[in-house]
Amino acid sequence: MNTPTVRPAGGRVAAVLQALLVTVLWSSSWVLIKIGLKESIPPLTFAGLRYAFAFLCLLPLVLSSRRHRRSLLEIPRKRWGQLILLGILLYAVTQGAQFYGLLYLPAATLSLVLSFTPLFVALESGLLRTGAPSATQVIGVLASAAGAVIYFLPLSLPSAELVGLSIAAVCVASNSAAAVLGRHVNSTSRISPLLVTTVSMGIGGILLLTVGATTQGLGGLELSHWLIIAWLAVVNTAVAFTLWNNSLRTLTAVESSVINGTMLPQIAILSWLFLGETLTPRQIAGLLVVAVGIVVVQALRREKTAHLRPPA
Repeated sequence: MNTPTVRPAGGRVAAVLQALLVTVLWSSSWVLIKIGLKESIPPLTFAGLRYAFAFLCLLPLVLSSRRHRRSLLEIPRKRWGQLILLGILLYAVTQGAQFYGLLYLPAATLSLVLSFTPLFVALESGLLRTGAPSATQVIGVLASAAGAVIYFLPLSLPSAELVGLSIAAVCVASNSAAAVLGRHVNSTSRISPLLVTTVSMGIGGILLLTVGATTQGLGGLELSHWLIIAWLAVVNTAVAFTLWNNSLRTLTAVESSVINGTMLPQIAILSWLFLGETLTPRQIAGLLVVAVGIVVVQALRREKTAHLRPPA
């Protein structure tokens, strides 16, 4: 009779702490991006430098593995097309829109809008694959929508924020499409998640950097700017991605979803501490309601199809 493997409690605690550290790193990215944008780093160039450098950090992990090198050479033409499209959607469009959106919106507002990505992905999966989302998922979606309404009331926004929300809508649409495509690639191929991430990040990051450098230039980058870019690329992207994937070996789908859901309030708190972005009690209540709804929907979705989260 086979007995289930029980992981040591100490290992689970370490995995939880590791995952929480990653969410703090990813949340701090929003603050660092806002600081860089305030110091006039061109947004597309900024995003391109971050992910092009992160790609260069991950590339040695791929090239040093015989299995990854062999897999890279055996990728069929059709799969290459999907990886190229994934790189364009997830990095060139989504990250380009995120960096541009932060020019017009507070970090907490943009993170709230972008946090709706799992809801759209869950609904799409439910409608196309299982016929309908579960009752609990519907409740989670309605709760998140209610939280967003609470956050944005009264519904009268400055023109700059309307522009930012339009950019955020593009970001969410592209991110949702990338999530669906990424899940398809990971579930229907034998390509490792590390290889999928490295290839798509390289394609999207280099494309984004090329467009940014051509249209916006480098913007007179100083040493402090390069340090921000290096930290975002090495620590908050390459290292954080590796730590997150390592934690998923121990944590359940629900545990990782709940931990990931803490990013929304984390971003709000860090933005208040380091950027001076204040929130009213009503907005704080809206953020918390949205976070709970997203955790409910994403946890249920990931119970059925666990997948690796792309770096934030």
